[in-house]
Amino acid sequence: MAARPPRADAQRNIDALLSAARTVFARDGVDAHVKAIAAEAGVGVATLYRHFPKRSDLVLAVLSHEVDECIAIAPALSESFPPRMALAKWVDRYTEFVATKRGLAAALHSGDPTFEGLGTRLLQRLEPAFAGLLDAARASGEIRPDISAGDLLRAVAHLCVPGPDEGVAFSRRMVHLLLDGLEQRHEQER
Repeated sequence: MAARPPRADAQRNIDALLSAARTVFARDGVDAHVKAIAAEAGVGVATLYRHFPKRSDLVLAVLSHEVDECIAIAPALSESFPPRMALAKWVDRYTEFVATKRGLAAALHSGDPTFEGLGTRLLQRLEPAFAGLLDAARASGEIRPDISAGDLLRAVAHLCVPGPDEGVAFSRRMVHLLLDGLEQRHEQER
């Protein structure tokens, strides 16, 4: 028997908690206090725990929601922009997703069974959407052909590890340097 969808008021609370957690995680990291998340959502801590009994459940829900968003925007970007620009806009969204999760790497390696293999699973979900954009940019001749979607996703994620006093803007600059280095150069320009 399939689980019933949550009542409308419960769904509003879940949506508010996911939005609040996303905001608080971006500001304070994924180990932010649950009271801050509940306050941002305008609900009590008990409501947070009713929907997300463990912190890892909330972190997983936020990550899954943001991965869904990254996947969903790929077709619209490819329809609305030239291939290289669509690729860059998607990478900007992915960069924001990764760079605003301070403490995520530690959480992923915390030994919590909820996070076991999560990084790989998230990349596996993202890769097909990203591969389509990358393939289009390669086919247009704007991006060199010798990079895989998986490698580029991992490279961007590594560039998003914040240094001291650095934020998303720094990560975006580093990622755009990487993308600029992937542009296809004509032989006479080398």
